[in-house]
Amino acid sequence: MVISRNIFWIAFFASILVSWWWLYSISVSMNMDLLGRMSMSNSNSVMHTVKEPITSTEMFKNNMSMDQTSGHMPMDHSMTRFLSVAGMWAVMMAAMMLPTMVPTLRNYEDLIVSANGTRLGWLGVLLGYSTVWVIFSILISSTQLALLYLNIIDLMGRAKSLWLSAALLVVAGAFQFTRAKEVCHGVCHSPMSYFVGYWKTGFVGGVRMGLSLGGYCVGCCWLFMLLGFAGGVMNFLWMGLATLMMVLEKLPQVGHFLVKPLGLLLILGGSIIIIFTLV
Repeated sequence: MVISRNIFWIAFFASILVSWWWLYSISVSMNMDLLGRMSMSNSNSVMHTVKEPITSTEMFKNNMSMDQTSGHMPMDHSMTRFLSVAGMWAVMMAAMMLPTMVPTLRNYEDLIVSANGTRLGWLGVLLGYSTVWVIFSILISSTQLALLYLNIIDLMGRAKSLWLSAALLVVAGAFQFTRAKEVCHGVCHSPMSYFVGYWKTGFVGGVRMGLSLGGYCVGCCWLFMLLGFAGGVMNFLWMGLATLMMVLEKLPQVGHFLVKPLGLLLILGGSIIIIFTLV
């Protein structure tokens, strides 16, 4: 039983590491720095179409090609482009959101004996939770491509207007003070209370609880994801800070004390950008 438990946890953390490694390898292959900025030489070369992509990295670069002057993506192979962007976001969700799920999975594990839980139920919770974030990846990928088509963001997913970046920060900060944030964060911060009130047994029960928990988690964190458009979706500084903020918010001991201070910091950051723009 202990060996089985360790295997599951090792696989879980390995998937997180692999996700971060994959994103880093994409970044390196595209000659980007940790802020998601691409060198000029590589920025020009990525605009050319590769007829037969050999690796997933090359396919990603090829599928993100566009008319740089107009900001519009060509219509051919649009599905391939969408799948590439959605795949990138799905891996980003795994890298950023799976670490935040550790308290939830540990709480479920505590209930395996006392509440007739099972290891399959544990996997069900993980699957349901991940499914919700994959759906979110599809939605935010559609948003990114739409913004790219409208010339609102650049090739790397960064807002072309500092006003938009500032607005995203201020809105994300203000959301920290809303009732919706309070409700969603309450469930994410205390998954044990959710399990006690909505416990379901077996794999299917785990999936159902995972879907519900994933929905609350999206409600709690979706604006953190949109902040990627403020600094670039492949900006490792943003990914790291966003992951850290979301992990800290869900820590049982300190999470409740960080929500509003984080909101104030985000509003302050947006205000600084506005002042900088006006000056």
